Amino acid sequence: MILMGPPGSGKGTQAAVLAWFQDLRHVSTGDMLRAAVASGSALGKRVEGIMAAGELVPDDVMMEIVKERLEELGEGWVLDGFPRTAEQVAGLVELLDGLGQEVGLVVDLQVPDEEIVRRLAGRVTCGDCGHTTSRDALDPDGGCPDCGGRTLHVRVDDAEETVRRRLDVYRATTGPVAEALGRRYPLRRVEGVGAPDAVAQRIASALEAADQA
Repeated sequence: MILMGPPGSGKGTQAAVLAWFQDLRHVSTGDMLRAAVASGSALGKRVEGIMAAGELVPDDVMMEIVKERLEELGEGWVLDGFPRTAEQVAGLVELLDGLGQEVGLVVDLQVPDEEIVRRLAGRVTCGDCGHTTSRDALDPDGGCPDCGGRTLHVRVDDAEETVRRRLDVYRATTGPVAEALGRRYPLRRVEGVGAPDAVAQRIASALEAADQA
């Protein structure tokens, strides 16, 4: 499966749910890139400034990361945050054809821009365990809900100005990607506003409909 949508649309949350209930491996390019930045690796140093500015990481870098991961996993994965450009679509189709794999469903989450700005401006990342969550989900004492840590910060790419820039880039570059994928694989657009459980149910319904088609 491929899970698409603008930054802050809930792709990571829903991909984790899908991975759990559908017995898939969650492949998040964003998580892999952020881990590279945090580790100070050569890749991390190369992409850190690009991500902070809200721009897209070069296609060749993304393809290298995804190719290595999908070759390692084999079948049974949900892609979160990839592909984002027409070139990445072409590269992914070629890669999957070479691996003898197909995409069962592409889900495109639909969330208005102002809702996304509200969501991202209200989330924080734990400096102890790396978990990202909304301020509303913090422990009663203000700690991380996963580990209780109090070293919380707003990611540089979640600042409002950067979020709006990321959305501009998404609308111009990544928005048409769903159409391109839909010409090759089954595509369903799903409303991404509401409680995570409600969105997950909509995705499950789309998956069931695709299986029956």
